[in-house]
Amino acid sequence: MNIHELNYVLCIAKHQNMTKAAQELFISQPTLSKHLGKLERELGVKLFSRIDNCYIPTYAGRRYMEYASRVLELTREWEKELDDLCSLNDGELNVAFPLMRSSCMIPKILPAFRRIHPNIRLNFLEETYAIQERLLTDSRIDFAIFSDGILNPKLEYETLGQEEILLAVSPAHPLAKEAGNISCQVCVYPQVDLSRLGNEKFILHFPEQNTGAITERLLKKYGIEPKVPFYTRNTQAALLLVQQNEGICFAPETYIQNITFATPPVCFSLHDPDAFTSTILAYRKGAYLTSYAVDFIQIAKDYFRIP
Repeated sequence: MNIHELNYVLCIAKHQNMTKAAQELFISQPTLSKHLGKLERELGVKLFSRIDNCYIPTYAGRRYMEYASRVLELTREWEKELDDLCSLNDGELNVAFPLMRSSCMIPKILPAFRRIHPNIRLNFLEETYAIQERLLTDSRIDFAIFSDGILNPKLEYETLGQEEILLAVSPAHPLAKEAGNISCQVCVYPQVDLSRLGNEKFILHFPEQNTGAITERLLKKYGIEPKVPFYTRNTQAALLLVQQNEGICFAPETYIQNITFATPPVCFSLHDPDAFTSTILAYRKGAYLTSYAVDFIQIAKDYFRIP
């Protein structure tokens, strides 16, 4: 096995097409075919079945790829540690975020990180699907940042911070007029009794999203079967609809704080421990963390401590 061969096989399996794989690898298609044929002859097994010009891994191919992924991951880990040991002022971090979370955190985290590591490149990947699974399958990603949920035993986790899921209403909503008369002695937002709002129109996130799942549990807890004119995955869209008094919605506090509104919504606290969410950072178990990776984690934690 050599590194080129490992990458060649993984790339062919990724595209299931020799031409597309060759384009990604920046080599010619005949050259890639030649390397694959040579490797299969040396191993004495076929790594791919050719079906209608589609390259499907055989059982031997799948086993080869499992080892190839592990070897490449170990190679990258060693390169990181070697860089750290040599104190080279160079390197990179690849961090995956949910789309909305990235727009809130990156403008705050990046300048702070650049001040202490100006020569380290930060690559931010904005993902819209299962980030934990992407972290496990793509060893090029160093960290994934997302809201708490079901944790994977193959990953290590750092809790960055906790925040409240707030109820947001339009300034024109009748509830907003009560805000000046509602007091909450233990939180900065006026408190509202969710059980009062059974007749309201709720703009909700989908249940598979973290905010959507928390909202669903809260509504059930308070005995509300909501009227839902809109479902959306986009918190900013939900809040802008709220601004136009098209309904009320729930949103994490930092999301609301980082959106610019012509007229900000009026926000309420449920004063309920079930209306909180944690943001966590995950990385593969046993992964070597460079000194700048450790600093990144601390800066991300500081983000949640800054009012």
